[in-house]
Amino acid sequence: MNLLALLLAPSLAFSQTVLGPARFTVISPELIRLEYQKDGHFIDDKSLFAVDREVRYDGYREDLSTKRLILDTGRIRLIYVPDGKPFSPDNLRAIISGTESEWKPGAWSKRDLGGARNLDGTKGPAPMEQGLLSRDGWHLIDDSQTPLLHKDWVELRPENAGLDWYLFGYGEDYKAALKALTLIGGRVPMPRRYALGSWYSRWWPHSALEYQRIVGEYKEHDFPLDILVMDMDWHKKDDWTGYSWNKQLFPDPEGFLKWTHDQGLFATLNDHLEGSVHPFEDHYAEFMKDMDRDPDKKEVLPWDAGNRWQMQELFADVYAPVEKAGVDFWWLDYWPDDEKKLLNRLSWVNELYFRHSQKDGLRGMIFSRWDTWGNHRQPINFSGDTFILWSTLKFQVPFTANAGNVGAFFWAHDIGGYQGQRNGELLARWTQFGAFSAALRLHSMNKPWLDKRPWSYPKDIEDSMRVAFHLRSELFPYTYSSVHQSNADSLPLLRPLYLEYPSDERAYKNPQEYLYGDAFLVAPIVSPGLGKRHIAAQKVWLPDGLWYDWFSGRKFTGPLEKKFSADISSFPVFARGGLPIPMQPYTPRMTTAALPTLIVRAYPGEEGKTGTFFLYEDDGVSLAYSTGAFNYTRLEYLKEKGQVTVSITPSLMTFAGQLSRRDYVIELPGLGRAAKIEVDGKLVEGEYVPALNGYRVAVPQRGIQERAVVRVWTPKL
Repeated sequence: MNLLALLLAPSLAFSQTVLGPARFTVISPELIRLEYQKDGHFIDDKSLFAVDREVRYDGYREDLSTKRLILDTGRIRLIYVPDGKPFSPDNLRAIISGTESEWKPGAWSKRDLGGARNLDGTKGPAPMEQGLLSRDGWHLIDDSQTPLLHKDWVELRPENAGLDWYLFGYGEDYKAALKALTLIGGRVPMPRRYALGSWYSRWWPHSALEYQRIVGEYKEHDFPLDILVMDMDWHKKDDWTGYSWNKQLFPDPEGFLKWTHDQGLFATLNDHLEGSVHPFEDHYAEFMKDMDRDPDKKEVLPWDAGNRWQMQELFADVYAPVEKAGVDFWWLDYWPDDEKKLLNRLSWVNELYFRHSQKDGLRGMIFSRWDTWGNHRQPINFSGDTFILWSTLKFQVPFTANAGNVGAFFWAHDIGGYQGQRNGELLARWTQFGAFSAALRLHSMNKPWLDKRPWSYPKDIEDSMRVAFHLRSELFPYTYSSVHQSNADSLPLLRPLYLEYPSDERAYKNPQEYLYGDAFLVAPIVSPGLGKRHIAAQKVWLPDGLWYDWFSGRKFTGPLEKKFSADISSFPVFARGGLPIPMQPYTPRMTTAALPTLIVRAYPGEEGKTGTFFLYEDDGVSLAYSTGAFNYTRLEYLKEKGQVTVSITPSLMTFAGQLSRRDYVIELPGLGRAAKIEVDGKLVEGEYVPALNGYRVAVPQRGIQERAVVRVWTPKL
């Protein structure tokens, strides 16, 4: 048999075709794995990117009748002419349905829509890595050099490893592209709920007593708080690294952390890796003995994340005692200084520490920088040490939305910037952006003038920040439900408009706005304002449909493009008409407070069109959600023939800590005066609220799984 005949003798497995040294695996209609291994020994181990080797799609057509291979998935038509040579433009190409664009090896996407990167030191726009989404309708991930996971531990690929590519072809179906990414790269996990709240963070030698005083100040000044961050000074120092408590600042770490938890708060410690364990550390002797080394020699082992033995003993001897005191998770303030040490690369470090955090049934939780493909499995991300500049904030808005193009859905930025000069107006505007992002985390470097506590600024700045913090708290049920969409549907929390409107050219023209889940369009103010009220403007494009200014209640009908002005206490936030929004009464512990009263707000929608949103609830911290321990509550809105109906239909699913009974409050802005109001078919008196130009209707308490229906008749409809 000649070479060509040998190559054309296919070896077929489920959704997989082997032609000599080439192997093609169809993972989904939008994704094909392309391998070329000269020796024919293909790699089936997971990589740090590709962790699901079982997923397959068999609804494609295959043709080998013309001495070439044609695979047609409906989205990708791949043509391969086996010639005994590695993949090249001469033997491989693909036509992408929907755009009719063509991909060949070596091609570079010219209309890429952006990805993610580390923002350390940025002062404004910075070059971005390519993302998955492109107006060309395709993207290639080259996984050929990515370290492997053999028996769940990292190792380098064989020296003779060939090509290992993932060709995504999706046309304008960007959502399908993100779904394909998580099919092969693993689902986006649910973060621990408290990570999505309010963080107090500052690089400053705060003592335990000072942290307690700061918590009291949050209460006194009426600001919510969920997480305390202990930066560099929590530990004894040897340059940047340390794993033993600084007893001058924290004489009783266990007592302080117990007090923190008693306040309903959580604690994280800053950890600068790579410095290893030094002789001055409290648990140095145990660590060295378990590594079969003599601690009396005062040896310092080089930090090696690829050494299974060392990392096991490090977690057991050094981390565990600190965690036992009550530390909830670690802030990995790390960026490898030698990229040649592939097993110390950040993608593996994030994976390793995330795994370590999944003990006792807890969800994984770290706070770390983004590295590369696959890091979407280890939320939540730290963007780095940025400068306090308007240009930085302006860049951070599109950066955060576009970062979802690589699966980087959750960012806890340094609100207000990390380094530079104090600027209250900029901090207030940055806080407004933070209120509609994954976390509201104040942070700054160790300069006395960079205190970010809102009450250390003039009253108008403090008041503005309080509005944003309170809004974050009130909308938290909606935010957490939208975060669940990231896990269930591979949808970012912050979504560029082209994700929802890919065929509308206007969706690509204004990067300063984004969709926050299904219900909100947000366009943060990113420039200084005028006068005592700091009035500034932002250009906004509103897509088709009805939109309502959250602060004024004004109605706008899209498509519409206009500049919106706002003083320091407001900014352009628009709620989608006809879509129920789950809320809660303001609470200072937004992420952990029970939800005995669910507020459902719905602005007037289009006639005859049902709007549906699912409130998602679970225990917030465990992995039980992944095996069905959660609850959906279906919220529906319909405006038809002068009648508005809001229905609440809980599911029968349960989770640990679920309430047994609940009150509901239905808010219906923009209706004017009502002629009649019913709850479950019985006439009631609603409360007309002038500020809403509509009604607030109380629904009597009932079992958590009982349905509720509110109907309002109004002549203005």
